[in-house]
Amino acid sequence: MTPRSGGVANGYSTRKLSRELECHNLPNMRLTTLFLFVSLLFPCVTRAQDSAGVPVFEISQTGSTIQFAVNASITIAGTFDKWNATLTFKSPDVTTAALDVEIQAASVDTGSGFKDSKLKSGDFFDVANNPLITFKSTRIVQTGANTFEMDGNFTIRGVTKPEKLTLTVSGRGTGSGTIKGTMAFDRKDYGMNSGIPFIRIANRVEVTVDLKGNRVGGPPVVFKQ
Repeated sequence: MTPRSGGVANGYSTRKLSRELECHNLPNMRLTTLFLFVSLLFPCVTRAQDSAGVPVFEISQTGSTIQFAVNASITIAGTFDKWNATLTFKSPDVTTAALDVEIQAASVDTGSGFKDSKLKSGDFFDVANNPLITFKSTRIVQTGANTFEMDGNFTIRGVTKPEKLTLTVSGRGTGSGTIKGTMAFDRKDYGMNSGIPFIRIANRVEVTVDLKGNRVGGPPVVFKQ
C-alpha cells in the first residue's frame, strides 16, 4: 500500500507543479507575444507618422554643385568635390525649412594644383586645422513665388559669422526640383588677409549652390501664394 500510495502522491504533485508552472509562464508568454507584435508594428507606425507629418527630402549629389569665385587678375574659381547637404522641415510650411551644408575644404578644385595648394594653406582655408566649411540656416523668408532669403551661420577657418543665401527654387509642386543659391562674403572677415604673389585678389568671394532635391516622403511643401 505504501508504494502505491506514494506513486499517486507523486503523480498528483507532478501534475500540480506542471499546472503552476503553466499559470506562472502564461503572463510572460502573453507579454512576449505582445512585445513581438509591437516591435514589428511600431517602426512602421513611426515611419508613417514621420512621413505623414512633414515633408521628407533627399539632396542628390548627382547633378548638384557647390562653386566659388573671386575677382582676381587671373581666374580664381572652382568647385568642392566632397560635401553633404540636408534639407529638413518642421511642418509642411516652407518657412520651417532648414538647410545644412558641410563641405570638405580639402576637396577644393580650381583645375590648378598651385592654386589648390595655396587655398588649402594656412593663408586661406587652413584645411589642416579647419577641415570643414559649413552653413547652417537659422531663418528663411519667402520673398517671391519661387524666391527666398535664408539667414544662417557660415563657418570657414574656424570663424563663424552670420551670412545670407539668396535662393531660387524650381519644380514647385512636383516633388522634385532645384535649389539655386548665392552667398557673398568678405574673406578678410574670416582671417584670409594674405594674397598670392603677383596676383591681385579682391576681398569679395561669391559662393553658389545648385542642389537637386526629391521629396521621398510626407506631404507636399506649402508655399506662400
